[in-house]
Amino acid sequence: MGDRQSLNRSLTAIGVFVVVYVLVVLLIDNSYYRLMLTLVPIWATLGLAWNLFSGYSGLVSFGHASFFGLGAYTATLLQIHFDVTFWFGIPCGMLVGGLAGLVIGWPTFRLQGVYFALAMLAYPLAFLYLFEWLGYQEVSLPMKRENAAYYMQFDDQRAYIALTLGLMTTAMLISLFVEHSRFGLSLVAIKQNELAAEGVGIDTKRWKLLAIVLSGTIAAAAGGLYAKVLLVVTPPTVFGMITSAQALIVTLFGGVGTFWGPVIGAGFLIPLAEILHGEFGHILPGIQGVTFGIAIVIVIMLAPEGVFWKVRDRFRLGEGKAEPAPGFTAAELAPPPDRAVTSGQTVLDVGGVSKRFGGLLALNQVTFQVKAGEILGIIGPNGAGKTTLFNVLNGYYPPSEGGVRFLEQDLLGLKPNRVCRLGIGRTFQIVRAFPRLNVLQNVVVGAFVRAENDRAARRMAEAAVARVGLGGSRLKQAGGLTTKELRLMELARAIAPRPTLLLLDEPLAGLGHEEVEELFPILQRLRAEGITIVIIEHTMQAMVRLVDRMVVLDHGMVIAQGAPAAVTRDPAVIEAYLGKKWAAHAQN
Repeated sequence: MGDRQSLNRSLTAIGVFVVVYVLVVLLIDNSYYRLMLTLVPIWATLGLAWNLFSGYSGLVSFGHASFFGLGAYTATLLQIHFDVTFWFGIPCGMLVGGLAGLVIGWPTFRLQGVYFALAMLAYPLAFLYLFEWLGYQEVSLPMKRENAAYYMQFDDQRAYIALTLGLMTTAMLISLFVEHSRFGLSLVAIKQNELAAEGVGIDTKRWKLLAIVLSGTIAAAAGGLYAKVLLVVTPPTVFGMITSAQALIVTLFGGVGTFWGPVIGAGFLIPLAEILHGEFGHILPGIQGVTFGIAIVIVIMLAPEGVFWKVRDRFRLGEGKAEPAPGFTAAELAPPPDRAVTSGQTVLDVGGVSKRFGGLLALNQVTFQVKAGEILGIIGPNGAGKTTLFNVLNGYYPPSEGGVRFLEQDLLGLKPNRVCRLGIGRTFQIVRAFPRLNVLQNVVVGAFVRAENDRAARRMAEAAVARVGLGGSRLKQAGGLTTKELRLMELARAIAPRPTLLLLDEPLAGLGHEEVEELFPILQRLRAEGITIVIIEHTMQAMVRLVDRMVVLDHGMVIAQGAPAAVTRDPAVIEAYLGKKWAAHAQN
């Protein structure tokens, strides 16, 4: 979600680009070069479709030829068999492409990383063999002498350029508005840290499905126009490896994660490959593929993130300064009325929770309650099961036995995003930031789960950032923050949706004594404002000062719980931390 000024600058830049492209078209009279000017927007659109999914979500797809080919064949076969005009056939192909995205994405999202990429590679190969088996090895479109315009058939080649340019511009605008929306920011969060995205309430599978459906729809439109421009469709040209590779390569060359990337890549690589093919294709039949390969090697060496990001980072004027943060009332951070709890009410009830990983019993019949308005400390030696317990409470791990109830709501079987939506915030032992986003954007992602709209999310994020004292650093990129700033940013992200219960996993880790002292008042204020806190921490001295009660874990079992003074004198606790020798000294 970007600011209005940035959006307006991008819209102006797109307008200027379109005008320049039109002027170039008007100045060129050569039919071969006009064909190149027709193909550039088609491949840029396919790249934009790929970027909309893979560039923003981080899931690399080698299968976008599936959508491209389905769009091409749908529009072509509708005209041949049913005399349907391409004006209607292309939208039908887009519908097929979107449905294919849904059908392909639903099962394939179970895979991650290289396994997802390889699985996506299988789909266009399957379609290629399917259409060859059906007898559609080469399908030519007939020339229509009557009602030519009705059949999207023009004598002037510039009409096709106008159509492809219009499609590319539409895809650019869609990408731009996605970049500046909740949808786009959620996809970027998923790309940079899917675990954290799920933990702050983002339904990652739903957003990824929406992205691949939209991407498939746009890719199918590009395929339909490609078929109309060339008047012939074959399975290798629309479902082949080179088609998926071109979508990926033009985007990697220009820059992943920006709508300018595929446009820059296609604008440079497609004409270059076509010219070299025309000059040397009879000597080197595969020179187009060689051109793309060499271009990618060069860009990886000189600009690993793509030409756009290299140029932007080289010439931008640096980070802007944030305006003074507005004032906020305590009510803006307190839990909303529908989550209000009374003092002493049981907020969290953990009953007999066990968790097994194969033969390892990580949690063994853990039972405790958390009352409204208190700060409960979870302590124990390394390997005691503290973070595993949080992962069970938060929905990352299902319990092997027992149950967890939050305000009488059973959490069994709920995913982390659902748990977050109920009113449970979470920070992590190792800060899970979205490094390419700035502080405010990181926190806005956390606010989405509760906000009615983008403006409300920004207001909630501003309040949370100000509350933890990061108002002056809210435009700093998260990847450049200090340990203290990262901890505060993650805390702000957790409190932005105004949770009832806050789970803090070692929030003091990596902080110096003075930084710890600065964090204490913030946590105490949050408690005073109505947020119940459960905190994991190793620093016993800090925990004694901060918490109202302690629960001590050792080897996955609760060995003590109660007031800090009593727990710290318990021989079982001393033995767990220091060994039997010191426990015996304590008893004496």
